[in-house]
Formats: sequence, structure tokens, C-alpha cells
Amino acid sequence: MTLEELQKLDAQHIWHPLTQHKTANSPLAIKKAQGNYLFDMAGKTYFDAISSWYTCSYGHTNPVLTQAIKKQVDELHHVVFAGMTHEPAAQLSKKLIGILPDNQQKLFFSENGSTSVEIALKMAFQYHFNRGEKRNVVIALENGFHGDTFGAMSASGLSVYNGPFEDFFIDVKRIPVPTEENLSEVLYLIDELTTQNQVASFIYEPLVQGAAAMQMHQPEHLCQVLKCFQEKGVLTIADEVMTGFGKTGYNFASEAMLNKPDMMCLSKALTGGIMPMAITTCTKKVYDAFYDDELARGFFHGHTYSGNPLGCAVAAAAIDLLTSDAIQENIQLITQSHKKHIKVYQSHNAVDSVRSCGVILAIDLAIEMERYGSKRNEIFQWFMNHGIFLRPLGKTIYIVPPFTTSPQELELLYKALLVFLDEMTSKKAQFL
Repeated sequence: MTLEELQKLDAQHIWHPLTQHKTANSPLAIKKAQGNYLFDMAGKTYFDAISSWYTCSYGHTNPVLTQAIKKQVDELHHVVFAGMTHEPAAQLSKKLIGILPDNQQKLFFSENGSTSVEIALKMAFQYHFNRGEKRNVVIALENGFHGDTFGAMSASGLSVYNGPFEDFFIDVKRIPVPTEENLSEVLYLIDELTTQNQVASFIYEPLVQGAAAMQMHQPEHLCQVLKCFQEKGVLTIADEVMTGFGKTGYNFASEAMLNKPDMMCLSKALTGGIMPMAITTCTKKVYDAFYDDELARGFFHGHTYSGNPLGCAVAAAAIDLLTSDAIQENIQLITQSHKKHIKVYQSHNAVDSVRSCGVILAIDLAIEMERYGSKRNEIFQWFMNHGIFLRPLGKTIYIVPPFTTSPQELELLYKALLVFLDEMTSKKAQFL
């Protein structure tokens, strides 16, 4: 198929996510991906600086992952997971439990981050219902993002995504992200919100709020918030869809806190970007509230592709990669490299602020702009013209490079960021 034929068919039939098609340019036609790079149909190459929305953490077509799926597809590619089980799921459960916080005991499978959150919220509501309590309120952090299904949207605080649907949401109360300055006020607010004993769960993104432009917070403050909720019998839900599997420097961001969540939501890098898969994990305490002679007290939620053997096989292989010495060493290399380069960007006239956490580096530009406006599109195009794929969040430029990124590739990324900032300062950037 030629590029023109592809573009014509795409324009005729395909509705892309997060896109206003009346004003958007034609989508870039990608022909293949290899290692840390994307290749388009015009022959141009792009470094994947955000690991394709934080999924391809081990690079594209990683041979360990592709071999795992090739081996599995000849034996068992799918089977109903209600009333059946299989070795890939059992092997994955053993490996995943081995790296999760030690209070996590049970795994519930689905297909994407939004569904993993939806499941956690439903589990929390029914947990209390099964115990004879009606708790119908969820507490979430301001500016959090948890997905696009209705429960996940309800818990999210970014109205740019949610505006037309807010009349249909579940009851969600929001609290500020805890900081050194506001911690006592946040704890007081939690006391007020939980007075009537109607709060079922608290959902949060640990350490980094991704869609909120990679806003970061300290583990010691969040840990006190978790302690407060758990003392009040409120189930805590760590949304680690973005932060999980090494990106914050920990296997899971929840490891940074003494108080561990009651439930965790996992997806994205779970399979290294090879297969759609998600898992909601929980403690034995949560599971036991559903374990009963009465059928209706069970958790009657199911997805057709739950526990897909191909996804399980590749996720197990991805965990082997994550825990390997080579990947762990490179995560630390990228983490330390980001920290060193923060000083370079902090003093730049075009920068408002800069921060990093693990392999995540975020730069706020000293410019006012809309999240999805024309200026953002011009920044996006500037980097694409320089062979780098990233997606600015308003005035925030961030990178989440694959764990397989070399020191030389990192330096090229840093250099491109600096060139861009220099052009801003010299007024060469067209959008200024």
C-alpha cells in the first residue's frame, strides 16, 4: 500500500483518539518500529522519547518479548478464563507477585488501564457492600487522571477530557496533592470528608501525576495520607498504570512508601507494548470480603480476553527483562543522567521549572499556552522535524525514554532539548 492510499483510507474510515479531525493534520504513517526508533512510510526515523505512551519500555520488537509470543501462539492463543486456567497465567502470577509490594496477593485480569481502574473502584464499592456498609463516595487527588471509562473518568480531575459526561459521574470528592506546606490541611480535610463513613476508596497516582503534565510529589507526604485513610477503613487504590514497571526508579512507585495500597492498577508496560493487558491486584483482606457461600457476593465482572495466554506469556517475559541486571543498571543510569541535566535546564531563560523521577524528565516552558492549542502542535512538529517523537502536555515537554536507551542516545535527546530552548530564547521559534 502506498502512503497516499493509506492516508486516503485513514481519512475515510478511522477516528483517532484525542483528535479533532477538522483541524488536525494527517496522522503520521508508521511503517515499522525497531529498538528505540519509529520509521515512517516516507523513510524518516524518529526516536521514541515517550516509549509510545510509556508502554514500549524495552524498545520495539524486543527479541525476548517477540520470542515469548511466538512460542505461545502455537500452543494456546486464547481460551475463556471463567472456569478455566492455564500455565501462562499461573507463571505470570508467580513472577508478578514476586515483585509487587508484599501485601498484594490476588490478580484480576482485564485489557487496559481504564478497565483496571474501573475494576478497582467496583471492588471497593462491593467490598463495603458485602460487609454490610453502603459507601458510595470516592476520594481522588486534584488533577489526577485515571482513564476514559465512566468510573475512571469520574475519578479523573482533568475537565478537558470529561466535560460532556460529568452529569453521569459517580460521587467523587477531591483533595489537594499533599505537600510539606499543606499536609496538615489535607489531613484535616480527609477527617471532614470521612466523618459520615460514606467513603469507599481513595485513588491516586503515586509519585507522578502523568496526564497532569508529570507533576511530582513526595512519598513521605502521600504515605501519611494513606495511613489516615487506612485507619478509617477506606480502601486505597494505587493507579500505577503509568508509574509501574520501573519508570520511577522503583519496580512500582508504591515501594517508596511505608504504607502500601490495598489495590493496584497495572497496564501499559506490563507487556512491554506487545499486547493489550491489564491487571488489578488486591490484598487478601479485600479478596476475603468476596469469598462466600453466597454466589451474589462474588465479583461478577468479566472481560472476554481476561487472562489472554499470549498477553500472560509476554508479560512474564517482560518481568524477566525488568528484573535483569542490564535493565536495572540502565534504569539507574538514565535516572542519574536526568538528575545531572536538571541543572543545565534550571538556569535556562526559556524554562519555568524542571523535575525528574526515575526515567521521567519534565520541563515547564516559560510561556503561557493551551494544552492542545496551535503552539503545542508547533512544539510537537519541531521535535518531529528533529527526529524525536514526544507529545507535549501544554507548556510541559517531557521524555520517558525506553530502558534500552544508550548514553549516546540520551545525550542526543538532551542536546535537542537544549537547542529547542535556545531557539525559544533567541525568538527563532515560530510560535513565540
